[in-house]
Amino acid sequence: MDENTISNAGRWMLNRRDFLRHGGTGLSAVALLSLLRGQELLADKTPLQWSPEKPFAPRAPHFKPKAKNVVVIFCSGALSHLDAWDYKPELIKRHDQPMPGSAGLVTFQGENGNLVKPIWDFHPRGQSGKMISDLLPNLADMADDFCFIHSMTAKSNTHGPAENQMSTGFILDGFPSMGAWATYALGSENQNLPAFVAIPDPRGVPQMGPNHWSAGFLPAVFQGTAFNTEKGIPNLETPREISSSGEKNTREFLKFLNDRHLAQHPGDTDLSARIASYELAAKMQLSAPEVADLKKESVATLEMYGANDSNKVKAGFARNCILARRLVERGVRFVQLFNGAYAMGEGVGNWDGHRTLKSQYDVHRTILDQPCAALINDLKQRGLLEDTLVVFVTEFGRMPTFQKGASGRDHNPHGFTVWLTGAGVKRGFSYGATDEFGYKAVENVTTIYDLHATLLHLLGLDHQRLNYYHNGAERRLTDVHGEVIRGILS
Repeated sequence: MDENTISNAGRWMLNRRDFLRHGGTGLSAVALLSLLRGQELLADKTPLQWSPEKPFAPRAPHFKPKAKNVVVIFCSGALSHLDAWDYKPELIKRHDQPMPGSAGLVTFQGENGNLVKPIWDFHPRGQSGKMISDLLPNLADMADDFCFIHSMTAKSNTHGPAENQMSTGFILDGFPSMGAWATYALGSENQNLPAFVAIPDPRGVPQMGPNHWSAGFLPAVFQGTAFNTEKGIPNLETPREISSSGEKNTREFLKFLNDRHLAQHPGDTDLSARIASYELAAKMQLSAPEVADLKKESVATLEMYGANDSNKVKAGFARNCILARRLVERGVRFVQLFNGAYAMGEGVGNWDGHRTLKSQYDVHRTILDQPCAALINDLKQRGLLEDTLVVFVTEFGRMPTFQKGASGRDHNPHGFTVWLTGAGVKRGFSYGATDEFGYKAVENVTTIYDLHATLLHLLGLDHQRLNYYHNGAERRLTDVHGEVIRGILS
């Protein structure tokens, strides 16, 4: 070995002091990586792995979640934030005066008249003193449990596209719903019930119907299953002439044939998803009737929800609320509960208060209030709210004016209220604000993309990493937008 080689080799040798110094630096780097990972600041491009043969097998989240389950309560028709949650003294003060700057303003259904104060009076509630109206008194009394976002905005002032955006992130059809994204990412904690259930109102479905629980371009197996206590899952009941042993033997033989057929077509995800959905349907023959059967519920529970009310629609919605709790108890990942159904004309089936807001809302308030409050209280007293996030949404807000020639408020996507309660969010807290009349979000303005990013975050998912390649692009629930609303996190 020549002199130069020895000299160059020596240049790379470490003495004891250098060894200890580099070792300490290395340990610091490991500690930093651990810290970044714990604070969800470390990028990870690893694609999501799922098995078409076992699509609902539990999958690890990106980071430790605050919530294991989600219940979305969707008030179809656009519940007026100004008559429920968003207290505006200036609106009361200037009742029946023109709204400043509104000359010539034309909204969804035409010209607007003067400012109109809330139809129901506002009062301070709970220890927080939050001002909430008498429209929904049972929910108002729970103000200390809620985290209000008063600065939500939507992209459309039309019910259909706005409903689409709230449930799928896009105003156009064909995109996966938030429940489908969540179950695609995380699978299910149970293997006998759907991972994602939609519970339509007793009066029917919202305007965009199955779009709310569609899998869009995700594998079809992640589509939500829609049923309620009035109308069960179609084609699920076993015919009387088939014995339980005969059904079991038939199912086992069918599985043998399906497994052989699937082995001949490896990688065919449509086939594996179809087989998995049939197998789930077979399991649901035993589990689904039980979960929708409320006979084992106590009389006190039924009364708390109003399930035996003389108002048949209210009783039906109350039973749907009990069903939502029973699904969460059994590990269903995502439950979407609808209040209000699509109806033409005056919108009597939902919260679309254009013409006669007072008389319409007097119908709907009694249906929603007691059962919805009971659901949250029931989740709370059973300890389920510690791991469950409840999100109360509607597709957009309402104008602070009445429409000309009518006694109702027109559509308003520029500012409205949603609220959350349960796992991972502050309680008795308000975030963001609309202007002095409740027309436009002006403080900590939020979008539906932000709401979705926050929902996924609480499930332990980074919305920027939850992607699916479709039609030449990496798609996600939040498109290319969205930030976690960290100000509401507990």
